[in-house]
Amino acid sequence: MIDNKERLQKAMASCGVASRRKCEELIVAGRVKVNGNKVTELGFKVSKRDDIEVDGKLLQKEELVYLVMYKPTGYLTAVSDKLGRRLVMDLLPKELLKTHRLFPVGRLDYDTSGVLLITNDGELSYRLTRSSKEIEKVYQVRVDGILTQDAVNQLMRGVLLDGKMTKRAKVDIISLDRKNNSSLISLTITEGRNRQVRRMCEAIGFPVKKLKRTSFGGVNLDGLAMGETRVLKPHEIKVLYSL
Repeated sequence: MIDNKERLQKAMASCGVASRRKCEELIVAGRVKVNGNKVTELGFKVSKRDDIEVDGKLLQKEELVYLVMYKPTGYLTAVSDKLGRRLVMDLLPKELLKTHRLFPVGRLDYDTSGVLLITNDGELSYRLTRSSKEIEKVYQVRVDGILTQDAVNQLMRGVLLDGKMTKRAKVDIISLDRKNNSSLISLTITEGRNRQVRRMCEAIGFPVKKLKRTSFGGVNLDGLAMGETRVLKPHEIKVLYSL
């Protein structure tokens, strides 16, 4: 924690408990104590001298970890699952998980591969998932059918989803496979609606056959094989915080 007082949920996030939103849920649920007293007020502030407990465990500030994973398909973007499905956390070193409370930033669908950020920096996670600024996410999309210029224009202008137009997108056609009646495109969006890319393509009549996120806020898959992770470079962390 820092010298000046800060909100309890922010202090918890900086200790690697979880994202700030999840920390807020823990506070409201009555699972957090400060100096032995239960706190359920989200506006409560603490200093570095205060002892914070979550479920009876005293928090210690962890070394911050920043990873990018090349997420494979067939893995759930979560830290636990009641149905016992495979999790992205299963791909991380067990020793690292024993010493750090890591969690994925945002989500990638079960059947989508590509760039996934994993960290224990709850403040960064909060910034990236709750920011009102535009964070570019680039996807490589294989769609069913030969994409027309009219369809490309629709994606670029925006598509109506749930009664609201999506923001303008960037579209580049990588290849057209007339033999197999499919198209490969690069699609850049700045929003994060649920299954947005798939729904956008379906809305214009070109359902997605395969989807991979190739970049998130400038972080890409360079040097990674599917299922591998690497530590983010200092300049990448700096750029993400600037977003």
